[in-house]
Amino acid sequence: MSRIDAPGRKAGPHRHGRLRAYVRVRAGGLPGAFWVLWGGSLVNRLGSMVNPFLSLYLTGVRGVSIGDTGLVLAVVGIGSVISQPLGGFLADRFGRRTALTCGMLANGATLLTLGHARSLTALVLACFVLGITIDLFRPAAQALVADAVPAADRTRAYGLLLWAVNLGFSVAMVLGGYLASHGYQLLFWLDAGACTFFGVLVWLAIPETRPAARERTAGSYRTVLRDRAMLAFAGIIVLYAIVFQQAFATLPLAMKDTTLSSSAYGIVMGVNGIVVIAMQPLIGHRLADFDKSRVLATGFTIAACGNAVAAAASATVVYGLAVAVSTLGEILVFAVTAAVVADLAPAHLRGRYNGLIGMAWGTGFLIAPIAGTRLLVIGSTALWLSCAALSLVAALCQLSLAPALRRRAAE
Repeated sequence: MSRIDAPGRKAGPHRHGRLRAYVRVRAGGLPGAFWVLWGGSLVNRLGSMVNPFLSLYLTGVRGVSIGDTGLVLAVVGIGSVISQPLGGFLADRFGRRTALTCGMLANGATLLTLGHARSLTALVLACFVLGITIDLFRPAAQALVADAVPAADRTRAYGLLLWAVNLGFSVAMVLGGYLASHGYQLLFWLDAGACTFFGVLVWLAIPETRPAARERTAGSYRTVLRDRAMLAFAGIIVLYAIVFQQAFATLPLAMKDTTLSSSAYGIVMGVNGIVVIAMQPLIGHRLADFDKSRVLATGFTIAACGNAVAAAASATVVYGLAVAVSTLGEILVFAVTAAVVADLAPAHLRGRYNGLIGMAWGTGFLIAPIAGTRLLVIGSTALWLSCAALSLVAALCQLSLAPALRRRAAE
């Protein structure tokens, strides 16, 4: 037994020094505004219990048929495609703080309205508005990070946000499942309360970061759409989003086809949160040292490997391995995507640029269930190998786009 570990003695100062150095490398040097956003994002995701259980709520509590439930969820998807472009406009036009706070308050009010809706018409309308408001805050949050955090630290900052979101989501899934078994109304109130807390916290604790009027020049979504590098990058994100969303759209169906239960799917998806929570602090702070396009291409390639494993899966443990591998790719992609957008976007148009990339994600999420279910009819092997191929296409496209992105980052 060493002296510093002997009973009755305190740990040596070098141990505390190592701990401080560990934290400083991963989380040090970031401004206070970022940490307010980080804490608010964590609380918001801890309360995000309605959306994951919405289909069960519609069928089990409101008596909506499975077919009509699919229609209602599609309406949420349509609203979500609108959500981020609208949020991007609001963030640039009225400011990051105003857009984020108003988006969160609107989402909270919509959740309470949905929780009291009874008729199918009211449910459809409430879900459409839910789709619009659910990510209305996101372009403002991403732009706020780009405004407040120096370029060299942005990849690390976005990675820390990803970690907070996944930690909150993992807890929310477990807690939400428990609460749902005792009634759904509390889920709506907790989710709405978390949205309100996040919005008010940002309003009270974060100053406006949008460039001053004298520093802004004219611009609109037409300016964004004329940016060929940005459009190409958005197209690549659509490809990856189609693959990424299969974990929610078709993975549970594929596992059911191999006689695995819904609890097995829950265990497999729990692997995703565990891997992000465990691995992001180990690698997130190192990503800024590498070319962003190569990191993205590596992430897409790892995702292809995960889908290739899924093609051979028939047991829970193999599906869990497939998700674990794909999640390593997810960590790379999500940490770097927002940093690429920050490199491309002029400061006064960061909201709109993030709105466009959000629309790319939403478009991929809309295509995913349509394409995925049709491939699953052919067979799960066809589905997962197609996803692997699409991921590799995204990797090749990203490498082709890399020189243009490097030039823009240098500018």
